[in-house]
Amino acid sequence: MNKAKREEIFRRLHGANPNPTTELAYASAFELLIAVILSAQATDKGVNKATARLFPVANTPEAIVALGEEGLKDYIKTIGLFNSKAKNIIATCRMLVEKHHSQVPDDRAALEALPGVGRKTANVILNTAFRQPTMAVDTHIFRVANRTGIAPGKNVLEVEKGLLKHIPKAYLLDAHHWLILHGRYTCVARNPKCGQCIIADLCDFKEKTA
Repeated sequence: MNKAKREEIFRRLHGANPNPTTELAYASAFELLIAVILSAQATDKGVNKATARLFPVANTPEAIVALGEEGLKDYIKTIGLFNSKAKNIIATCRMLVEKHHSQVPDDRAALEALPGVGRKTANVILNTAFRQPTMAVDTHIFRVANRTGIAPGKNVLEVEKGLLKHIPKAYLLDAHHWLILHGRYTCVARNPKCGQCIIADLCDFKEKTA
């Protein structure tokens, strides 16, 4: 995979979807933070169903703290790991109120200090809410980066660093969304849809499907 191929890959992804965004439903940085915490080992569709009930009732740190852990569980019990997520979300909301004037911080260290927020979640918030050039590597992006040859790596951090290094600067802000959507709908884990793929001729994957 060379620079010219990477440039063309992202030129095509941009052409097919000029304004990509997350499939999580949110109306503020805080709503996005809660949705991303809930999305661990869950589908965006499942999270959106839960937050469609939760956010009209509580969409600020104070309101969620007021619900309490048991009250919050009633809204998110359809989501996997809801017990630990409820505990983390309540603790995160308390910290936002006490340390950040109820605002979601726009810096990595402060985000990663919040309960339930790891590097991947912090990267999503920094990129999607604050438009910083970060790369949140989930299973889809890890697969696409390795399979295509855009930025192969043995672990998530290697892939993240490789993507930040190799993706053309002009496309970096939206690259996270293009890659995740590509992995979710085209470059799927089993039986990738190479015949429908707009970058198949540029991809290093040797076992292409029809």
